[in-house]
Amino acid sequence: MGWYGIFMLIGGIAVGGGWLGYWLYNRKLDREEVQQPKQYSEQRKKTSSEVSDWAKKMAEFKGPPKRPANNENTPNS
Repeated sequence: MGWYGIFMLIGGIAVGGGWLGYWLYNRKLDREEVQQPKQYSEQRKKTSSEVSDWAKKMAEFKGPPKRPANNENTPNS
């Protein structure tokens, strides 16, 4: 094994160790993120409350009064 083989062996071990460290750190961050409560921006909270208010108004909405159909007997016919 020449210098190139030794260099590639050491380089491969270094790159593999780097990827392993990256994977472990990313896994740690994912676990911490799961434990944290979700944080929403003010714009999202405002939009969510507006949509909720609109939905409540639509649930209470009764609509316009119904007109008699054309085929029904009306007093003017």
